[in-house]
Amino acid sequence: MRKPLAIPFAFAFALALCGAAFAQERPEDRANLAELYPDVAAWNADAAKVEAQLKEFAGCRGQLGKSAARLLQCASLESDFSKRFGRLAAYANELLAHDTGEASSMELMQKLSVLETAIGEATAFEAPEILKVGRARIDAFMKQEPKLAIYRHPFDDALRRAPHTLDAKGEQILAAFNLSTGNGATTYNILADADMPWPTIKLADGTEVKLDQSAYTAQRESKNRDDRKKVMDAFFGTFKTFERTTGTTLYGTLKESTVYAKVRKYDGSLERALDANRVPKAVYDALIAATNRNLPTLHRYFRLRGKMLGVSDLRYYDIYPPLVGGGPTFTLEEAKRLTLEAVAPLGEEYVAAMKRGFDNRWMDAYPRPRKQSGAHMAGYAYDVHPYVLMNFTGNYESVSTLAHEWGHAMHTYFANKAQPFPTADYPIFTAEIASTFNEAMLLERMLKAAKTDDERLLYLGSALEGLRGTFFRQAMFAEFEREVHAAVDRGEPMTGERFSKIYGDLLRRYHGDKEGVLKVDDLYTVEWSYIPHFYTPFYVYQYATSIAASSLFAQDVIDGKPGARERYLGVLKAGGSDYPYDLVKKAGVDLATPAPYEALVARMNRIMDEIEAILAKKVKSNG
Repeated sequence: MRKPLAIPFAFAFALALCGAAFAQERPEDRANLAELYPDVAAWNADAAKVEAQLKEFAGCRGQLGKSAARLLQCASLESDFSKRFGRLAAYANELLAHDTGEASSMELMQKLSVLETAIGEATAFEAPEILKVGRARIDAFMKQEPKLAIYRHPFDDALRRAPHTLDAKGEQILAAFNLSTGNGATTYNILADADMPWPTIKLADGTEVKLDQSAYTAQRESKNRDDRKKVMDAFFGTFKTFERTTGTTLYGTLKESTVYAKVRKYDGSLERALDANRVPKAVYDALIAATNRNLPTLHRYFRLRGKMLGVSDLRYYDIYPPLVGGGPTFTLEEAKRLTLEAVAPLGEEYVAAMKRGFDNRWMDAYPRPRKQSGAHMAGYAYDVHPYVLMNFTGNYESVSTLAHEWGHAMHTYFANKAQPFPTADYPIFTAEIASTFNEAMLLERMLKAAKTDDERLLYLGSALEGLRGTFFRQAMFAEFEREVHAAVDRGEPMTGERFSKIYGDLLRRYHGDKEGVLKVDDLYTVEWSYIPHFYTPFYVYQYATSIAASSLFAQDVIDGKPGARERYLGVLKAGGSDYPYDLVKKAGVDLATPAPYEALVARMNRIMDEIEAILAKKVKSNG
């Protein structure tokens, strides 16, 4: 009666990945996983309880249409073991994320995968049986038993999927195959986070750096252009060595999508992915069309970047250095304070909930050897609280990442508080609205407090890079996914070399290579192999749609428009009680139309107008 959890190895990565440790780590800067389970023995005991509940749930087969009381009994049992599994998943995922090289944690994840498959097999009869019972009888049961009301949306979702639901035997076979899926993602994550033979390079100042993912994201911002080239050449040179391997792992993921699309009678992998949350295909199409239509704005940004960096022949390794150097450094405590101040317009309840998380070890803050790179929020433990993982380094991007991830955490907190378990879980489509909303609020806070033009340029430049990375870059990723999935759907083979060709063509078009805006070297076309999101098909487009929506929501809250705060918080509190596109549309933003994307591009142009005005002022004052 609730969508089964699909637990990936890694949760949603933030777009801003962080580098080397910034401060001495304290115990209170580590997440307290003991609130989930005191030890692995307790985890195993709870896993055994889920296994026992699955045996009990087997007795529900053929019983869902018997009576309202029996339907409620079965639905309640499933909710309980699903909730328990979410807690198990949060612990296993976070334990491994804290040390990706720990063998015992890998074993726990394997146990989790087996248990997830068992849940899928045990509940496989459910959707076909709900369809057999039919809407009329389900509606009658709900009138008879008010406690069934919390399952209204899950029932409706099951009934609407009738054309794509197999019979009970077919669903059970598909569920059994879940144990063999996800190998591409698992292999990639272990390779990228633990086993990759990262090179050591010497920088211009004589410093030697082992160029793992965290070091790459820090060093690609170097002020020294030769160092930036050396960093990017070495990093992507390493991925190029494994182009065949990563091509194979990604191809495996695409083939899985194709098989499931065919078996479930969808026109393609994209259609299947979108239908999971009833997102209209018009949303995806509107995003890609708007992005391509507005590439001149992206090219304007790159030209401005070249001007501010003093680079006339802009190259791909020039896209990451901050537009304004010498920015302030922040402590973790300062980052928390700034984030709390930024979200103050959302009200005392929101601020108090976030502060509670800050004060009670809901976050693992600093980098460590073998810790998972990037940042994420784990919100599977309904009865506990969300967990945030970061690699905080002290720059402004780290502060922005903290605001981003705690946007996710507060979304989970408020959804879990407002919704019963069956409708608390929300999809990525709305999740990234909550995170990018907080980034926008942080920017507003920083701009208001900026005392100089240079400080204002720093934050405006960061905002521009955020729009490039979250809107244009993610839309480019979405276009790449649409093309490679469609090719595999058509039965075409895919290799690492072909992935690089397709990705390279997009990379050059988006970055204005032909127009002479920015040159992309052949080596960097292997960048696709560095992007973990591609192992969760059609995930990334939601970053772009979300920032378009959140920009409008945030501006309304900042402007103090009547009802704006309530409409936004309503989206958070709704959790998964309705389809995400419909929730956002009811709150005032229709993502199947060009309007939200055009508004975002207009905002990007306004920021560039302000930057250029400040630069002109500087030239005049110096002239």
